[in-house]
Amino acid sequence: MSVGMPDSPAPPLSAGQEQATKKKIRRAVYAGGVGNFVEQFDYGLYGYMAPMLASSFFPGGDSAAAVLSTYAVLAVACVFRPLGGTLVGRWGDRVGRKKALLWTIVMMGVSTALIGALPTYQQVGFLAPLLLVVIRTFQGMISGGEYVGAVAFIVEWAKPNQRAYYTSYASNSCFLGILCGAGVAALTSAAFEQPQLESWGWRIPFLAVLPLSAVGLWLRSRIEETPEFMRETEGGTNIVKAPIREALREQWRPILVFCGASIMLAILSYTWVTYYPEYLVSELGLSRSEALVSNLISVAVLMPLLPVAGRLSDRIGRKPMLISGAVACIALVPLAFAIGEQGGFTSAVCSQLVYIIPEFFLTGIVTTCSAELFATRTRFSASAIAYNSSFSIFMGVTPFIAALLVNRFGTIYAVWVYLAAAAVLALVVITVFMKETYRSELGADKFA
Repeated sequence: MSVGMPDSPAPPLSAGQEQATKKKIRRAVYAGGVGNFVEQFDYGLYGYMAPMLASSFFPGGDSAAAVLSTYAVLAVACVFRPLGGTLVGRWGDRVGRKKALLWTIVMMGVSTALIGALPTYQQVGFLAPLLLVVIRTFQGMISGGEYVGAVAFIVEWAKPNQRAYYTSYASNSCFLGILCGAGVAALTSAAFEQPQLESWGWRIPFLAVLPLSAVGLWLRSRIEETPEFMRETEGGTNIVKAPIREALREQWRPILVFCGASIMLAILSYTWVTYYPEYLVSELGLSRSEALVSNLISVAVLMPLLPVAGRLSDRIGRKPMLISGAVACIALVPLAFAIGEQGGFTSAVCSQLVYIIPEFFLTGIVTTCSAELFATRTRFSASAIAYNSSFSIFMGVTPFIAALLVNRFGTIYAVWVYLAAAAVLALVVITVFMKETYRSELGADKFA
């Protein structure tokens, strides 16, 4: 059999070639992760700054209603993510991952900076929340394609037996963004007196996203298109003409599987990073700085564990990790809430350290599956449809629903019931319908 045949073993790489390949993969991870960082920096900042945004963009009088309105804006924006993500995904399958991701990071940075320049309710009345909704909606549409595109970019660059490991850094870039968003929110809150903070101090972190996006644009401009995309499309000349239609026709089963498996992670993560700090303040009496710092500690502890989870999943598979995470959602989250209910800073930290156990099993693995479940030629479109039809929508509505449930039932355990229902659904989908992907070829249809 000739060397050029597809099933012939590839010649071993020299030490120099191996080092060059590793360097390219690292650059791909940085380029992919920087957009996730910007997106989640904004998301974390928006969640942590919700009380200040509420007083700036909504009528005074009922602070709880104003905060709920701020979360509702976030939810409305996420509802439009499937539309935007699908359009960006179609573009990414037709012109390549790199070109699509260059534009998404520019538009995300500009839209986030615009929030910092908006007039307040006191200045322009109801035009203020309307402008906020418009910008967040546009931003949600762009973000709907950013994350899945970045994950596809990293997975298509990574070695087959290290996909979850390298993709764990995409997840880490999200948490790093949330961590920095929280840290900047905490520093901003500490640096200004309350009147100054509510008047103009909250604007500074949003405006600071613009130079961050410029750095991301520079990083992404320096990396090549993924070898997987170039191989499957014959150098970009043999693309799918209608990737959305083909994804819905050929990939509907993995789309539904991913939706069923990923909702629990959206609820788990965004209860933790967006709603729980506010709950610690409003219901358990912690100061805002204590609540933010307790959350920062748990995020910082989880981050170095995610590459470990990726290595473990590359060894034992995706399904065992996901099943373990679903069981942990059901069994450990109520324990975390019970610890937090004891009150005080130490209890808040300990509760979140328990809370991140299911995060360990789920976060990077769901991220990897968002690329591995789909064939290369329609991966961007299919993963955008799947991710945004489940994860993004529940990511956006969860803080609002959590606040509503606690307000209605008077207990944080109502949020656990909401999460447990999603975890039970995920267990059924993963055990019955999901196929293992950790040793599969990226270009193949996993459900053929």
